[in-house]
Amino acid sequence: MFPTKKVQSLIGSVVQVEMKGDKHILEGKLESADEYMNLHLVETYEIADGVKSRSLGSVILRGNNIIMLCPVG
Repeated sequence: MFPTKKVQSLIGSVVQVEMKGDKHILEGKLESADEYMNLHLVETYEIADGVKSRSLGSVILRGNNIIMLCPVG
């Protein structure tokens, strides 16, 4: 399965995203994704040291800054 197809199958699910240059992980519900792996997350939280540290709400992540994407649950 191509990575973009796998990501499309995760729409509506809660995912964790690790970004370049960031020590924290973002966790939120995947609202949409495009062919460049740009992601729109809603109900997003920043996770620091395994604890939800702050609420970010709706965020858009640029695909070329994403290191890892993992489904939660």
